[in-house]
Amino acid sequence: MMQKIVFAGVIGLIFGAGIAVSGMANPAKVLNFFDFAGSWDPSLALVMASALAVTAAGYFFVLKRPAPVFDKAFHVPVSKAIDVPLVAGSAIFGIGWGITGFCPGGSIPALGLGEPDAFVFVAAMIGGIMLARSARQILTSRELQTPR
Repeated sequence: MMQKIVFAGVIGLIFGAGIAVSGMANPAKVLNFFDFAGSWDPSLALVMASALAVTAAGYFFVLKRPAPVFDKAFHVPVSKAIDVPLVAGSAIFGIGWGITGFCPGGSIPALGLGEPDAFVFVAAMIGGIMLARSARQILTSRELQTPR
């Protein structure tokens, strides 16, 4: 169990270092990517392309294994449905990212860098997660109570 925690911590540090080194913990750098008419900065596309290449290679080799090192089975999405929660969640994520310059992955390393806006973003993100969970529970309970 301790080995699993240590490896998770090391992986998190590598991810956080990558976010910090690439500048993606800086919301101004992210916002400049969306500013096509002004100070457009294409570096976010390069970071995304690099992340996609590493992830694709990782999936290719890792999923050939019978199981992960620290678990009994891989936990990959099985649904291919494009439904309202997926589209709404994607839209909310994109709008929030475009307004603040932070995404959840970049906001956590920004906390470690002492970025004050990151603390506000993470607090709002946690509030949004709690609100979404409550809404999902309410909708699920209403669906269970609706006669068929």
